Amino acid sequence: MKIIGPDALLFGVDDVATAETYLVDVGLTPVGDGRFEALDGTALIVKSNDDPSLPPALPTGNSLRKQIFGVVDEATVDAIAAELSKDRKVDRLADGSIEAWDDAGFRIGFQVTCRRPLELAAERINAPGATPQRAINEVAVTVGAPVPKPRTLAHYALFTPDAGKCEAFYVSRLGFRVTDRLTGAGMFLQSAATHEHHRVFFIQTPPQMQGLEHLALHLGGPGEVFEIGSAFAAKGYQSFWGPGRHIMGSNWFWYFNSPFGCRFEFDADMDQHDETWTPRVAPAKADSTQIFLFQQRELWAPVGGPPRH
Repeated sequence: MKIIGPDALLFGVDDVATAETYLVDVGLTPVGDGRFEALDGTALIVKSNDDPSLPPALPTGNSLRKQIFGVVDEATVDAIAAELSKDRKVDRLADGSIEAWDDAGFRIGFQVTCRRPLELAAERINAPGATPQRAINEVAVTVGAPVPKPRTLAHYALFTPDAGKCEAFYVSRLGFRVTDRLTGAGMFLQSAATHEHHRVFFIQTPPQMQGLEHLALHLGGPGEVFEIGSAFAAKGYQSFWGPGRHIMGSNWFWYFNSPFGCRFEFDADMDQHDETWTPRVAPAKADSTQIFLFQQRELWAPVGGPPRH
């Protein structure tokens, strides 16, 4: 199945105004009807919990109501509909997309992708022994430059009481591939029409925790992760984990708490893998989840003595 990745996540929340303010502060662009887009058109959609258009809530009350995957063409939408119709009801919506329930009780949808092509430069570095990536007299930092905006909805992680059941469904029915595993905790899954290390991460948890654990918004490099994260923290939002760099996926990260009952991750520089990649297996512990981890502190200048601790 030629699935690219998440086009959108749909939420039902009690306090829509607070949620919308958060999404604007994250750097997403409001385009109407509760839709907030990254630069490539992938989106987070927020509605009131009692909106009748929403799919039923999870038993846990988690705010995630639906995951919408983008695929390469209409033929793929039809192929997925035919496959899932073998053992479950598949609904065809007015816009041509389809939706159904997966084996773990999550509502999932599929549409021809809404992603817009991006032509944006990535961060460039100069390093001894390598050809400089920035031209002579070109600086990497400009004071007062706009805070970077998320380029795309990259991936997300789900708490589920049966990660093995999720793996079986997404691999055998939808063509995902396992890229890496954390023993006893879960697995990272890559969709077939991308080389991104993972689009979905399933995490084994008790039933009362089922729902969205975090979502990730890709930036243009580690400097942008630090920059947007610092600006976000300065607005009063609470850092949860990071900044740092993961091992599986190698992506730089910075997680923040959110009014959606899940974490928001700013990330950059994800590994790319093809079908020749051999999945790694590691224990689910701190040494397997980050190669290093930083802690934010107040800005400091080397005047007037050493920094305060």
